[in-house]
Amino acid sequence: MQGPVERVACLLCDRFRYVVRNEMSSHPCILPDLALLFFILASDCCMIFCRLALSKGTPMHVTFSDDELAFRDEVRAFFLDEVPADIAEKQAQGVPLEREDHIRFQKALFNKGWAGINWPVEYGGTGWTTVQKYLFAIEMANANAPFIIPFGLGMVGPVIYTFGSEEQKRRFLPDILESNVWWCQGYSEPGSGSDLASLKMRADLAGDHFVVNGSKTWTTLGQHADWIFCLVRTTTDVARRQEGISFLLIDMQTPGVTVKPIITIEGGHEVNEIHFNDVQVPAENLVGEEGKGWSYGKVLLQHERTGNAQIAVTKYRLSKLRAQVARPVRGAAPLADDRNFMRKVAATEVEVKALEFTELRTLAAVASGKAPGPESSILKLKGSELQQAVDELYLEAAGYYALPYVPDQYVLDFPDADRVGEGAETRSSLRYFNYRKASIYAGSNEIQKNIIAKHVLGL
Repeated sequence: MQGPVERVACLLCDRFRYVVRNEMSSHPCILPDLALLFFILASDCCMIFCRLALSKGTPMHVTFSDDELAFRDEVRAFFLDEVPADIAEKQAQGVPLEREDHIRFQKALFNKGWAGINWPVEYGGTGWTTVQKYLFAIEMANANAPFIIPFGLGMVGPVIYTFGSEEQKRRFLPDILESNVWWCQGYSEPGSGSDLASLKMRADLAGDHFVVNGSKTWTTLGQHADWIFCLVRTTTDVARRQEGISFLLIDMQTPGVTVKPIITIEGGHEVNEIHFNDVQVPAENLVGEEGKGWSYGKVLLQHERTGNAQIAVTKYRLSKLRAQVARPVRGAAPLADDRNFMRKVAATEVEVKALEFTELRTLAAVASGKAPGPESSILKLKGSELQQAVDELYLEAAGYYALPYVPDQYVLDFPDADRVGEGAETRSSLRYFNYRKASIYAGSNEIQKNIIAKHVLGL
């Protein structure tokens, strides 16, 4: 009898065969490369893949169980009926969400009991199987729901329930789960990005508190945050730089904390610099042991990299792109008639299908109580490349409509007659420029290749 991971893997193989037979019949020359890519990224599933009939043979039909289908329908109904209507409308029109919009959405998940997707049940987690997590991600993406702010639920929460004291668990976890407190991440510094071990922000113990001095940068949504978790240097008298780093929780309202905005290339305020000048932090806010922050931070990064793959969202965006290019524009032939463009779409779809196998293996590891392993670097590396590949496809599909810089038209009830382009084409360039960051944040893709070479391939 197949387990849940195997059933989902077989289902994906069915979908892969469908893409091969129905989308690539006009482009057989790319099939060998795509099949090889599938084997490379899904090595643990080769036995399943070998059962595929790429040319002739008995079709393989795999379905979810009745309980899994009922769960899928419940998730689908939730996103249809219980997401606040004004938030759903903003998502549909591409209007940026406010801080309170994100909080209301996440509280709706909490009220449903679905906030701690990967958390252990004893701390309020869902207890979902790998298949349920997979179905939830797919339905959430297909509903075009807001993304879950990851810094509390997906990052510091797992660090606290894994390494924190019992008092820290009682103090912080309930508010993180209910989205009562907005967290941000303090890792990168003006002189320490991918080489994070070179960080210099100091935290010197003075009695019952640390005195913190230094700066963090590229702090996403730090302008909204109530608390920040930071990697700080508590000692320099160590053999290895990583040994002198600690994991500290800091209230953003503490005197001496200053937030300065960084306006990104497309004009958005998403990231910030945060400066700490003689900030006093209670010693009880140290997570785990002093000097062990590097180990805790690596676990957090593995959770972050797993989430950053955004495979379900990429699949959704590809499906929307197919619908967009199937429509004629101002009487011209639809772009879907361009075989060269559709070849690129199909090739990207197959790469996304292949990457899903690695995501399923990682979800299975998390479900069994393990932290995501170094394979999360594969997810981050390939996932970010695919996000950017889809951005490029949208930009190509938008054509000249991608050129005007008109972010002001993405507000509620903007008159259609005044909109530039046929719909959301002008936003494709804003997204394209913003998501150049995807191959840099959470550890640049060059760093991920080093991790894969060392810890996955053993080189």
